[in-house]
Amino acid sequence: MREKNMLQILKDSRYTVVLSGAGLMVESGYPLLRDGKESYEIEEKYGYSFEEIFSSAFYSARKDLFFRFYKEFILKATEVPPGKGFYALKTLQDHGLIDSIITRRIAGLEDRAGCRNVLNMKGTIYENVCPSCGRKYPVEYMKEAKGVPLCEKCMTAIRPQVCLFGEMLNNALVTRAAEEVGKADTLLVLGANLTTPLCSQFLQYYTGPNLILVTEKEHYSDQRADIIIRGRCDEFLADIVSEYEKQNKD
Repeated sequence: MREKNMLQILKDSRYTVVLSGAGLMVESGYPLLRDGKESYEIEEKYGYSFEEIFSSAFYSARKDLFFRFYKEFILKATEVPPGKGFYALKTLQDHGLIDSIITRRIAGLEDRAGCRNVLNMKGTIYENVCPSCGRKYPVEYMKEAKGVPLCEKCMTAIRPQVCLFGEMLNNALVTRAAEEVGKADTLLVLGANLTTPLCSQFLQYYTGPNLILVTEKEHYSDQRADIIIRGRCDEFLADIVSEYEKQNKD
């Protein structure tokens, strides 16, 4: 069975790293604001593309419109719980089969599902800081604020700790992620083709024998993978969990 083979690879792996892509989010019911039908809705409603409005330049110049968009589209992510794929990742971590997870998604789904050692390369919507005094604010404060969320202490606009378009990723975090991939002998890519920024940035550091790609969609870059699993990521992960529990029950 495929599940037995995959489970054995994970059991035999000295260090397993997951690259968590957009596929897992979509399976949880999240829209693709940049590439999905919602991108047309955003441009029609605001007169700007997703890339334009969710940028550092727009945040600096048009905070009122930025935060209106941020609340109406980005913070809606807090209303949708992580899907079964994220909880399956957490279970596999609990069983010692996954060591770390790297993602560029900002909804914090891995963390919300209870996963550990998660490297959120672009930050998450759950971290918000006043750039003047450093005071931290929960996402609930951002959601409930009228207009631009202001610091209660110094009345400065609070800055979501997410990487906007036009900004560089945190160098220290990039180095740490590269080190994680570099010491992995199994790299599990979930819901992303191998040319996405998540993969192209870190695959150069991977020298292990088991590059496993799980995706529903075919892509020309699939040939770079050692093993290709065609299907839903959440179902694949749930099957691995089920096989593990079956073996340990027997």
